[in-house]
Amino acid sequence: MSPPRATSAERAKGSATAVKGAAVKGKARGKGATATPPTSAPPKAASARAKAAPVDTLAKASAEAPRTVPKSRVAAAVEDHPLPRYAVRPSQRRSARQAAGEAAKAKALPAAEAAVALLKDLVATPPSPALPAASPEPDVKDAPPHGSPIDFQAFAGNLARLVEEGGKAMAAYLRPREEGLVKDDVADDIADVMKTIGNVAEYWLADPQRTLEAQSQLIGGYLSLWSSTLKRLGGEETKPVAAPPARDTRFTDPEWSSNPFFDALKQTYLLTTNWAEDMVDKAEIDDHTKHKAEFYVRQIAGAISPSNFVLTNPELLRTTLASNGENLVRGMKMLAEDIEAGGGDLKIRQTDGSKFKVGENLAGTPGKVIFQNELMQLIQYAPQTEKVLATPLVIIPPWINKFYVLDLSPEKSYVRWAVEQGLTVFVVSWVNPGPELASRGFEDYMREGVLTAFEVAKKACGTKQIHAVGYCVGGTMLAITLGWLGVQKRDVGVKSASFLTTQVDFTHAGDLRVFIDEEQVAHLERKMLETGVLEGRTMANAFNMLRANDLIWPYVVNNYLKGQAPFPFDILYWNADSTRLPAANHSFYLRNCYLDNKLAEGKLMLAGAKIDLKKVDLPIYNMATREDHIAPAASVFLGLQCYGRRGRFVLAGSGHIAGVINPPSRGKYQYWTGPSPEGDLESWLEKAEMHPGSWWPDWFAWIAAQETRRVAARIPGKGPYPAIEDAPGSYVKVTS
Repeated sequence: MSPPRATSAERAKGSATAVKGAAVKGKARGKGATATPPTSAPPKAASARAKAAPVDTLAKASAEAPRTVPKSRVAAAVEDHPLPRYAVRPSQRRSARQAAGEAAKAKALPAAEAAVALLKDLVATPPSPALPAASPEPDVKDAPPHGSPIDFQAFAGNLARLVEEGGKAMAAYLRPREEGLVKDDVADDIADVMKTIGNVAEYWLADPQRTLEAQSQLIGGYLSLWSSTLKRLGGEETKPVAAPPARDTRFTDPEWSSNPFFDALKQTYLLTTNWAEDMVDKAEIDDHTKHKAEFYVRQIAGAISPSNFVLTNPELLRTTLASNGENLVRGMKMLAEDIEAGGGDLKIRQTDGSKFKVGENLAGTPGKVIFQNELMQLIQYAPQTEKVLATPLVIIPPWINKFYVLDLSPEKSYVRWAVEQGLTVFVVSWVNPGPELASRGFEDYMREGVLTAFEVAKKACGTKQIHAVGYCVGGTMLAITLGWLGVQKRDVGVKSASFLTTQVDFTHAGDLRVFIDEEQVAHLERKMLETGVLEGRTMANAFNMLRANDLIWPYVVNNYLKGQAPFPFDILYWNADSTRLPAANHSFYLRNCYLDNKLAEGKLMLAGAKIDLKKVDLPIYNMATREDHIAPAASVFLGLQCYGRRGRFVLAGSGHIAGVINPPSRGKYQYWTGPSPEGDLESWLEKAEMHPGSWWPDWFAWIAAQETRRVAARIPGKGPYPAIEDAPGSYVKVTS
């Protein structure tokens, strides 16, 4: 019968006793003889096995550990007399490893705490009173006080959650591609960027003297910064070698200037990007390639800004340390949601979309849809006065966006304000097209959109004339329609035309021309041929890229790195509510206007006629905005030379949207009026007079001066066109 096996406790106790006994016997044998020092090599017969597990290394680590770390009895025995591997049981080796681990942890923990404290000091320099206040930081629950060690357990837990949310984001990105729902064009975009910038590099590298000049300029800037930084570290006041523009909000945190490390990082970035832009500006290459290179360099410079990364942004570092990385978890969660919402592409949330609903707090001006066809719905708005001007107003908005930019919240609504002044207002609401409308071209939009809206409005009001307003691309279509009518010698009763930020000469069409050359238009046409439409996100991304430092990177930092949801903003909600474009219509517009500029040259053929804008001889109100990046003021002004009558030109402050949507009640911005628009914009502006506030009252006074007769207000749906549904209708609610 086998003897009973010892329990684990008994075996452990026996092992400890055996080791202790061996140590005692060793000491006894050593009396009167030279004892083997603890660091001597093991017997030759066991040297190979000893090398496999060098217990003396563990003993050394244990011996160097602080005495406050408790050592097991086995570890103590090993420290007194190292044993070869075969003399130590597995349980003893585990105990030795544990002792060594505890020793290493005891040594590493103070170093980690010191590193965290140093990092906190790095990003917590008190701001200088003379500098602007730091951006407000998010409320962080249970944030550790300054100087206290980071909560490693919480930080590790948040890192695990970050990885989990990152997996969800990656899945949202890959799933549509695996299912064939999304096709990436990144390779084509990168190829065009590299080709364009390569042309600039080729110019500078072709001549050794130019190459030396370029290198000297960059290295000289770096040396000046190095000298300035050393002087500052020595306590000397120095002027910055490179400073951001006054309107650059990326470096407003005080530590970008007060902290020498972040100040040097910021200036290095500015020196490099300014140098790159200067290289493009001085390169002797064709204008279109230079324009594209300038745009691409700005995009790259915006993307690599140190303000866009956690480890190089002092505000992000403070936020991350204070929340133990919780901000990054929230940000990754929002990133996954935004990729999911974009169907595999990132759709950056620029506002809190849950706060808005079209037909309620947006596009809420009362009215009725009185007509609709395949391409548009026509809305007639309910009067707000007992008497109205006899001639109604028909607004043609752009088909590349939804019309309610002109009817945002009640206090910002251009439509509501016009109705309150005593105008009968009609607005075209374009369809959000699908593949079934791929073949509907510019002529269809002119006939079934603009001309049909004119006829319906006249019949609904019982008049023979209308005032027409065109905004952006809608204004371009209105101008083409009026030119076509002039050539055809048809009078449809357009009493006046108001063009808001409208281009008809595309010579100076701004940064949108970056995306438009023969190669890119042909690529876009092939892409539209596959689906029949241009997807809304493509146009939305292009518009966002025109102002990436305002419309992309601040939201990347705020949403995905700070973990903060954006504030509700109606204009940005509208901006994200994109619409699709029919292939035929969009191709016609790009080629004839942007690419070949046939409209300004009198070569555009439409519906059997060559369009001549000189035939547009009626009262014109032409409004541009000074900071417009889509329809630059200089381009709008140049286009005035194309009409048969110059009309009245007004230049408003701000940009393409905010300059137009500027209600008088807010008292913002300004506008300029002046003599007949001749020559160039700068010459006209020197003679112009500035007026504070909105341009809307000036426009209405111009409209009212053409006809003072007023009639009883018209009720939508009470005339020859019964109401179909309430404004804003159903077409505008179709999402892309």
